[in-house]
Amino acid sequence: MASAALLSASPSLLFLQNKQVGRCVMNLRSSLYGELILNQCSVRGFLDRSRGGPFATNSVLGRKIQKRETVIPDPDYRIPIVLLEYKSVKAGMTGGLAYTDNLLPAAPLGLLGLLLLFQTTRVRFVFDDEALEVKVGNELQESGENVFVGGKNRWKYSTFVNWELWWPNFPILVYFKEMQTKPEGQVHFFPVIFNGKQLYDVMVERAGPSKTSGPKMP
Repeated sequence: MASAALLSASPSLLFLQNKQVGRCVMNLRSSLYGELILNQCSVRGFLDRSRGGPFATNSVLGRKIQKRETVIPDPDYRIPIVLLEYKSVKAGMTGGLAYTDNLLPAAPLGLLGLLLLFQTTRVRFVFDDEALEVKVGNELQESGENVFVGGKNRWKYSTFVNWELWWPNFPILVYFKEMQTKPEGQVHFFPVIFNGKQLYDVMVERAGPSKTSGPKMP
């Protein structure tokens, strides 16, 4: 009977406040083992860690979670400048034509160059710990919904199927396909109006190598 009573005894966990040092003492009491002091911990520190403080842990072993820093590639004005310069050269080369004929080949390039120039000053790719997000302005404001496919302009790296950067020496377009917008996958194309090397490096780090091996940046 005594043995049965001992085996059926359930431990109880008590938290006692130590007023002198501001710590809690966890005592494990049972009729089998008597009283055993397991640990001392700072109440505030314990709560901070459990709520995800600056040194948040995700296991009882105390393993620290290190968040990756946010990366924002620098703006790159080369593409709009090249388009505007090419438009000027094109118009100059057709100087022997009538004035109205000069406008036909020059106007579309000029408008595209001006649009990309404006977008380069305001659009930012923000790579945070878990996703790529398109933001606008120096204050990194929300860009709203995607005008083509809907939904927020924010895509988790874990949903990326493939991505590519064309071309390595003078990047023009960045492409990626993700499964977040729709189950069958959604393709996105963006002009590279950012530093191509920084963009490539952070894409490799956060989204993994491209399935088509990706460009070899110099």
